[in-house]
Amino acid sequence: MKPTTFPYLLATAAATLLSVAPAAMAQDYPKRAITLVVPYAAGGGTDNVARGLAKGMSEKLGQAVVVDNRGGGGGAIGSKLVAKSDPDGYTLLFVSSSFVTHAAIETKPSYDVVKDYAPIAMIGRAPLILVTHKSVGAKTVPQLITASKKKAEGINFASSGPGTVLHLAGELFKQRTGSNMTHVAYKGSGPATADLLAGRTQIFFTTIPAMAQQVKTGAVDLLAVTGSERSPLFPDVPTIAESGVPKYDITTWWGVLAPANTPAPIVAKLNKVINELSASESMKARLASEGATSYSGTPAAFGSMLGTELALWREVAKASNLKGAH
Repeated sequence: MKPTTFPYLLATAAATLLSVAPAAMAQDYPKRAITLVVPYAAGGGTDNVARGLAKGMSEKLGQAVVVDNRGGGGGAIGSKLVAKSDPDGYTLLFVSSSFVTHAAIETKPSYDVVKDYAPIAMIGRAPLILVTHKSVGAKTVPQLITASKKKAEGINFASSGPGTVLHLAGELFKQRTGSNMTHVAYKGSGPATADLLAGRTQIFFTTIPAMAQQVKTGAVDLLAVTGSERSPLFPDVPTIAESGVPKYDITTWWGVLAPANTPAPIVAKLNKVINELSASESMKARLASEGATSYSGTPAAFGSMLGTELALWREVAKASNLKGAH
């Protein structure tokens, strides 16, 4: 054997081992419990979807998937925790659309949506609904826009907090329509709903479950849904785009991320399991209760969507001159 051959053989063997290792790792994964961090308080729609997913993942993977609620900072505390975790597939992050909107309005983001995470799968998505207090007297989106412009002081729109998708959906509507609207932030959907019903605010872009009962009883007027298609729950209600605001297509969604550099075979295994679960009847029913439909796709598709939404919300934040906007 030539003296130069031995190092070459060693290098070849090492390369072979490195290529085999991740595949073997995925085959054995998981060997212990997985933590699914939910960066919001327990209760609520996002937490409910996360717990349903964790239960299904536990059954399919043969290891416990434990939900760990790490609320605070608009979701930033839990999100940062996962970004700094070992990329071994044992600490995952359950996210909603506010994961992107929160990062979009920060001057110095607590986490990098694109670089700090490995996208795994999106589970489902749902439109928001646009509701108004009876005093507005608008039954359509064009009537709402006109009503806002008739008042010098304009009208107020509520949100569950600054930087949430509910907030930025309103800012985008304001920008696209020229409506005379002022944002009023609350600490959660509960107090925002209470003030809307009391007439202290007039408009609310909100999730379907948060206001479905009030819509059914006629306590508020439902003008439109924010997605590209009508909601099966309200088939007679038009989309905002149908109502004369082109390309307005906003949804809330849920998905799972891992820390950046998590081995691709582990990401692929988790993607397969989550896609199977989101297509199951039990998850479809759970999502339907949130006014949502299930979604299955590749990690790359989920990553592409995250990047597209981040760019959109950064533009909205900048145009609205939001505090901390880029």
